[in-house]
Amino acid sequence: MTVTRFLLAISISVCFNTLQAQLDVAASEALIKRVLPSHASHFIVTKLDSTDQKDVFGIDTAGNKIVLKGNNGVSVASALYYYLTEYCHAQITWNGVNIRMPVVLPKPGNPVRKTSPYQYRYYLNYCTFNYSMAWWDWQRWEKEIDWMALHGINLPLAITGEEYTWYLVYKEMGLTDEELKKFFTGPAYFAWFWMGNIDGWGGPLPLSWMESHYKLQKKILQRQRALGMKPVLPAFTGHVPSALKARFPKAKLKATNWTNGFADTYILDVEDPLFAQIGKKFLQKQTELLGTDHLYSADTFNENEPPSDDPAYLSQLSARVYDGMHEADTAAVWVMQGWLFYSDRKFWNEPQTEALLKAVPDDKMIILDLATEIEPVWKRTDAFYGKPWIWNMIHNFGGNTNLFGRMETVANEPAKALHDPKSGKLKGIGLTMEGIEQNPVMYELMTQHIWQDTVIKIDEWLPRYVRNRYGVENKDALAAWETLRKTAYAVPGEKYIRDGAESVIQARPTFDSMTRWAKTRLNYKATDLLPAWDALVKAADACHGSSGFLYDLVDVTRQVLADYALPVQQHIAAAYLRKDLAGFKKYCSLFTDLINDLDKLLATQKDFLLGPWVETARAWGNNAKEKALYEMNAKDLITLWGYSDCPLHEYSCRQWSGLLKDFYKPRWELFFEAAQKALVKGVELDVAAFDREISSWEWKWVNSRKSYPVKPSGEPGITVKQIYTKYRKLVAAW
Repeated sequence: MTVTRFLLAISISVCFNTLQAQLDVAASEALIKRVLPSHASHFIVTKLDSTDQKDVFGIDTAGNKIVLKGNNGVSVASALYYYLTEYCHAQITWNGVNIRMPVVLPKPGNPVRKTSPYQYRYYLNYCTFNYSMAWWDWQRWEKEIDWMALHGINLPLAITGEEYTWYLVYKEMGLTDEELKKFFTGPAYFAWFWMGNIDGWGGPLPLSWMESHYKLQKKILQRQRALGMKPVLPAFTGHVPSALKARFPKAKLKATNWTNGFADTYILDVEDPLFAQIGKKFLQKQTELLGTDHLYSADTFNENEPPSDDPAYLSQLSARVYDGMHEADTAAVWVMQGWLFYSDRKFWNEPQTEALLKAVPDDKMIILDLATEIEPVWKRTDAFYGKPWIWNMIHNFGGNTNLFGRMETVANEPAKALHDPKSGKLKGIGLTMEGIEQNPVMYELMTQHIWQDTVIKIDEWLPRYVRNRYGVENKDALAAWETLRKTAYAVPGEKYIRDGAESVIQARPTFDSMTRWAKTRLNYKATDLLPAWDALVKAADACHGSSGFLYDLVDVTRQVLADYALPVQQHIAAAYLRKDLAGFKKYCSLFTDLINDLDKLLATQKDFLLGPWVETARAWGNNAKEKALYEMNAKDLITLWGYSDCPLHEYSCRQWSGLLKDFYKPRWELFFEAAQKALVKGVELDVAAFDREISSWEWKWVNSRKSYPVKPSGEPGITVKQIYTKYRKLVAAW
């Protein structure tokens, strides 16, 4: 690309972004039509000027119409959602939508005006793009972008299709398709490829994937920008193909390993002149293809320690990464995930952290305190030494499906930090979960902060949430949520509680009560959840018309059964230890019956089906070979995660219909069979040998091809009542 063409591209981009800072009325009207197709004509969109770089929205009336005002599309969408939740008792979440608009739209008694105290409202984590979004098409992305706008998001991470830009850059540098096959991972593993952890796994990646997702990214960015969002695009951090060694033999490359058994990846030394050249080439190519909003995500040494803890070295490293951005875009702002300061606090002490951050101008870097609700890193880093930073809720790891949340912390701590004189340049709030489409209450709660600067009073907020979600006021439904608030959503702030308990059903079969990733430790007494289950069952007749209620009814029932599996499994272990063959058979039968019932329950809800995950993966394939590759990626990520004996197995485990019956249940049956044979023979089960055999079985499952239902079956209310009748007394007795 010539210098003239590049400058022209920059000029066009700057001009485009200046225009997009204004309200695009047509884009806002289109969003209203997508959300309320039958009522869109009842709304008028008008511009509302903002002050002090703070977004603002207003709601008013003009005759019999509702006037939505905002300084950009996100503000207008937020006005719409505020109107829906406050005046129409509506709600839009991933797991249930309640939009029952009254015949005559209610009018606010007085004009409404809200200003966000946060300049930045960030969304997404690298991992979200795989644990939840790996197989999304434009239709699904369109819904998500609308969700972002309705919930006030204006700073989304946007890395879909990044591999296509890198493909073009390395091809221009002389690397061949054959050499690059060993570099690009399969589609389910891009997050860890982009962060420099792994190469090649799950590939080779077809060029058709790169091209299709480049086109998808253009649509994503166009829509986000039209609504006034500023997408955060990727930048270069030094991760390069191993083939670069042969092409540039003098290049200073360092092999690094992610410690999870994958092959080495290669990092280019920041002092090597090639580092700046590649960084500049990438941003120039990306800007040519996609434009820019001058915000770039770059994470150095993600879950890998730097080769030196010398502050001078770390300062130099940080400065070079930023210089690479600045060379290509003088307006570049580096957006850094603060995960390294959380995950490796032994390395990142005060001198190291300060050196890394202070090497970049304060107005050219934004830090994401990635898991603030678990451990507020800002409190031990002097608020990131003067850098603007964002308070984030990480909440979910691996896309797991358990009920979980730190409700009181999320309700209180963002506003407290905002008004804390020690919080420095706290400029934003955000959601950085590894997976979405679960626990919608936590995300509605967190985004409530976007348009207020005071703590959220749960006693007032929760009844409104339940009313909006279920479409009716119901004392039993509210009682259920008061119990959930005090149990599943009352997780303490200890760092060691990752994201609540998984079920032992999802663990690789064992006699232990807990495994590395399928952790079964509850933050509440299992029977304390029963009153919530009782209350939701009582509320079923009154609330069954709400998709959100049916989801919650199934979800709480799922959690009760998932928790119940542990005492059953422990009775199996106890019977085995005392050589009680009859007892062993009895409890094994109860355990497998429980899995069958859980699978049947989850089959009633689309959110809990394996089929869509597999089928949407296949749908991207243009031929049988590509379809098989994508299916393998999809199944591997949520089971083994990697190769057959990968230590990350079960990290991304899911309680999904199809997965329970076709993967977890057969594993346990094989384990019970082997243990029973050992009992009959009077010998000890060779657990190590079984683990080797089962990992081989798992690998065959990952590489097998099979279709699963993509639509729910059964009626959730009836199914729950059947399960309630069968299990309620059994669970209470444990």
